[in-house]
Amino acid sequence: MSQAQISNDKTPRTERGRRTLRKLLDAAATEFADKGFHEASISGITRRAGVALGTFYTYYDSKDAIFRALVSDMSAGVGRAAREALDPGMGALEVERVALRAFLTFAAEHKEIYRIIDEAEFVDPESYRTHYETIGARIEERLQRGGESGEFIRGLGAPEAWALMGMNVFLGLRYVIWAREGDPDSDEIAKRANALLASGIAS
Repeated sequence: MSQAQISNDKTPRTERGRRTLRKLLDAAATEFADKGFHEASISGITRRAGVALGTFYTYYDSKDAIFRALVSDMSAGVGRAAREALDPGMGALEVERVALRAFLTFAAEHKEIYRIIDEAEFVDPESYRTHYETIGARIEERLQRGGESGEFIRGLGAPEAWALMGMNVFLGLRYVIWAREGDPDSDEIAKRANALLASGIAS
């Protein structure tokens, strides 16, 4: 989680504090996913986290504050999942396949991300916009590197990055959140999306 989401005097300075913060964020994810922002409560978050109500205010000033931190934390988690799955030796197309597979895996493990990010559009529009702009910028950088290496056509930019991001988000919605028996697995989905990408922008 970005330390920008917590004021300097609330940033945990010990391992115990960081563990407590993690408990609060994980509990908030469940509380917001189960009840939605308006019905969720600080007391519900602390009960789920197994910490005292006063402990909450050691880290956050309000329900809005922990919601903003949670959106930031989830956005960072998406980026981290992709980075950890990638290898410096991968080609541009392989990078996109593996990044999508990593996102689908992350979404399967954190299904609450869809409800929370969608709610952020209304609860905290700045966090909502930052989430997608950050991911879009990462994809745009990858597409440009692919163009420089000759694997993708040159001149790809934000429109192509956002189109690719939209495809990835809706594949996650259909095959993770709305998963049905008999659906292809995440690896197969990533392969088929990658084939579409290759036909569309490979040089």
